[in-house]
Amino acid sequence: MATKLKKLSKQVIVITGASSGIGLVTARMAAEKGAKLVLAARSENALRQLCDEINDAGGEATYVVADVSRQDDVQRIAQAAQAKFGGFDTWINDAGVSIYGKLVDIPVDDMRKLFDTNLWGLVYGSLEAVKHLKQRGGAIINVGSILSESTAILQTIYSASKHAVKGFTDGLRMELEMDEAPIVVTLIKPAAIDTPYPLHAKNYMEREAQHAPPAYAPETVARAIIHCCETPEREITVGGGGRAMVSMAQLAPRLLDKFMENVFAKQEKADYPPRPRHQNGLDHAAGRLEERGNYPGSTRENSYYTTATLHPLAAAAVAGVVGLGVAALVRKSKNGQSSSEDRAGNGLVQESNSAQWVE
Repeated sequence: MATKLKKLSKQVIVITGASSGIGLVTARMAAEKGAKLVLAARSENALRQLCDEINDAGGEATYVVADVSRQDDVQRIAQAAQAKFGGFDTWINDAGVSIYGKLVDIPVDDMRKLFDTNLWGLVYGSLEAVKHLKQRGGAIINVGSILSESTAILQTIYSASKHAVKGFTDGLRMELEMDEAPIVVTLIKPAAIDTPYPLHAKNYMEREAQHAPPAYAPETVARAIIHCCETPEREITVGGGGRAMVSMAQLAPRLLDKFMENVFAKQEKADYPPRPRHQNGLDHAAGRLEERGNYPGSTRENSYYTTATLHPLAAAAVAGVVGLGVAALVRKSKNGQSSSEDRAGNGLVQESNSAQWVE
């Protein structure tokens, strides 16, 4: 059953995780395009500031202080949308937290807490959205990650939660299609994005966490999300570098393992000590509006790969180019041009930087 989505200027949009990073940039972008907004996060001060900013500029936004790991809080978000705007058209599940460190060093209680937000918060939001949108029609947009398809070393429990997000999202989509419900379910899979994500993570490493290159601006993800509010899409990968990593996980998983162990693990550690561990977004709300993080390199403000995938005629060509690049790298490693798996892993980052992976 084909579902026709409204123009953004005619929509009411719910965004969880709206006070920082991707959620914050998406809220600002959607408001500029005329959408009415219901914004949710744990920090009331940040939410009030954001709503004042949007309303003062002529937009319409309301907020709900909510911890999405609590189902009652998520239900209150839907109730607020109904009370203020008579319902909603798109629900964006963006709230998320992370942990850095080796699994043996991370308490299981922290792992459970991460899953409560990243998976169960998204499940609660999706089910609330389904109850409402089955009659009205609309979109559910779940923010996963390229780590829904691969695993980042020292971010293993986060990667596991994003694998679960993909499994849930795909299953929900199929069930709704089977029932011919007028709901589009989209999975957004960002690569590394220059947001406060590493700074908000609970860190069990000996140095501060940071993104490994390449990292993209949060606007690249927000533009993809905005596109999916109006255009039915199954899933969108944001960032050519991320698309390359997913391809490596599929075509040469052992090579990617060695890259993670020998290169990536070093790149995601800054050259300065970590903040005190109690300063983290797993246990506490950040309390302020923050779009960008501590990425040390030059942030990619655009992704040519993602821009192309949003236009069907260009998507096949871009996918072909990325596939050829990955296949060439796999052939190179198999032909013995690297004398060992370790050297192949180290060579992967050089190859990716030189080819730019159709960024």
